[in-house]
Amino acid sequence: MFSIPFIDIPPLRSAHGVVHLPGSKSISNRVLLLAGLCEGATRIHDALDSEDTRVMLAALRQLGCKIDAGDASLTIHGLGGRLGRSVASLFLGNAGTAMRPLCAALAVMAASQGGRFELSGLPRMHERPIGDLVAALRQLGCNVEWLGEVGYPPLRVSGAAADHRTGGADTQLRIHAPIRVRGDVSSQFLSALLLALPLASSAQPITIEVDGDLISRPYVEITLNLLARFGIVVEVDAWRRFVIPARSVYRSPGEIHVEGDASSASYFIALGAIAAGDAPLRIVGVGKDSIQGDIAFVDAARAMGAEVTCGASELEVRRGTFPLRAIDLDCNHIPDAAMTLAVMALFARGTTRLTHIASWRVKESDRIAAMATQLRNLGASVRAGADFIEITPPRTWQAAAIQTYDDHRIAMCLSLAACNPLALGGSRSVMPIPVRILDPQCVAKTFPDYFETLFSVVHADEADIPVITVDGPTASGKGTLASAVAQQLGYHFLDSGAAYRATALSAMRAGVAADDEAGLATVAANLDLQCLPGQTRLGGEDVTEMLRFEEVGALASKISAWPKVRAALRQFQLKHRRVPGLVADGRDMGTVIFPGADLKVFLTASAATRAERRHKQLILKGISANIDGLRAELEARDERDQSRPVSPLKPAQDAVLLDNSALSVQASVDAVLSAWQQRRPFG
Repeated sequence: MFSIPFIDIPPLRSAHGVVHLPGSKSISNRVLLLAGLCEGATRIHDALDSEDTRVMLAALRQLGCKIDAGDASLTIHGLGGRLGRSVASLFLGNAGTAMRPLCAALAVMAASQGGRFELSGLPRMHERPIGDLVAALRQLGCNVEWLGEVGYPPLRVSGAAADHRTGGADTQLRIHAPIRVRGDVSSQFLSALLLALPLASSAQPITIEVDGDLISRPYVEITLNLLARFGIVVEVDAWRRFVIPARSVYRSPGEIHVEGDASSASYFIALGAIAAGDAPLRIVGVGKDSIQGDIAFVDAARAMGAEVTCGASELEVRRGTFPLRAIDLDCNHIPDAAMTLAVMALFARGTTRLTHIASWRVKESDRIAAMATQLRNLGASVRAGADFIEITPPRTWQAAAIQTYDDHRIAMCLSLAACNPLALGGSRSVMPIPVRILDPQCVAKTFPDYFETLFSVVHADEADIPVITVDGPTASGKGTLASAVAQQLGYHFLDSGAAYRATALSAMRAGVAADDEAGLATVAANLDLQCLPGQTRLGGEDVTEMLRFEEVGALASKISAWPKVRAALRQFQLKHRRVPGLVADGRDMGTVIFPGADLKVFLTASAATRAERRHKQLILKGISANIDGLRAELEARDERDQSRPVSPLKPAQDAVLLDNSALSVQASVDAVLSAWQQRRPFG
């Protein structure tokens, strides 16, 4: 997962390939809680591994659950409806699917068993309303106290007459009359009660009645489906009255599989509708057998022009009608996925209107306000109200740095704006724009590998993929600087020097002589090399340290003069230019391999400074070295590199010269990033 301040996505022109979805967040957190509440062990396959599920697992452990983690499964040993601990402080991040149901479950258990539990989260969680759920719990006789602003977390639940030293309580839950809860703010309030009330284990049925319209009904359907898997079949009357059977007891299904996340599928369905022209985009993990309401996004995408074929647990998407068709849609049934429709509207002809989306206001951000602002930043015309948004595509697209508000769905859906060249008709005469996503790691909430997955199936014109080159003489710190810059930007990294050193190492192992140009070129053409930040692998073997041996470097310098060797490695180097971008270091990256690079940096540290650095490195590794000898060797290598007839060492005419003799690595990185920012269109 990317852990960087921002990521720039170049203009994208097509998409095809296969996407494997992570597990559903909505299903995962419900299943984790149910497994924790029931008696016995439950093995859960393919649960989502994300921030939201991690806080749920951490909470269950704090409450006394034993959890065994495998490669693709979890085994949860449930509490059997009995608290394992009577006091705990639970931090739940910004996970509504953890905060709301845990609040309800702990309130019910604390009322009958005693205990005191404090629930808190991130600042945004403390802005998300929970008052209607608390009001329903207080009808039951549960004791819930506000620890901050009334109506919002953090809060404390406890036995009403509890002695907090012993955990005792004498509360009798009031379950004879129906428990009333509002349904028009968040369906999570109703789901939380449905998950918690079987713990009351009453000799009579327990009834919940919903006041107002029930929004996001498909999420309640997920809750009911999973309750049935754990032995609780709820009677539903017109989606306003829900009856939990008498003497309900959670029973483990033994094993349960979590299907792929349908909300996450929406981004790739949209991507296929926009960019999968010549070949389809296949989405694995969710299909027509899904229990998630957001699978209905397929119908909305079709209405806009997508061609979607549904299998039992996979989808195949192609571009159909394009530009897409504008739609006017009531989105009550797909509130989360509807955000993706707002971005698809950028690629439609006409104005798209999405209604019944009031729940956007109380999510990880105020999503109506956030989406309206960011879509306008891209150039769209937007009208928004209490429960609707209207989007008219841009007349002229604008390069924008997308504020994500620590909201995963804003980051993911608005990343699709990078497909803007297609909205422009694919014309090469119109300037496409990159899109910057700020705080991209916010996707960890539900889809930690979202950007890596996106980049694996999208394609851009080579000229649109940014390249930064870092050239300079031996031991000038090229590799260290380039690797650090690549990590800061989330770009691919190419250590061209490692390619020559790996060729030299492979030649030494194979017994190929330094003057055998044809043999060396064959070795270079068959190089199985991976350049990773901080590590270089040759044929799967970690050779990072071996490539730094003096004899390997000396041979690399000699063989790099052979034209056939350089030609053989050229394609290896060029193929590293991939979305989202590349940072390449070497001695001719900016002059020969990537002469059109967006930024060229040439390091100018003196031979004396470089010798001192190399001497310190060798001494720290316990290798004896003579600093004067090192300097003489570096000067000789500089002379050889500068005077060779093929690709001599020299700065490109438009290179930024950087003397890093007195700079730390971070200061050098900052200097390069500053120069890079000046070349970006985001201001």
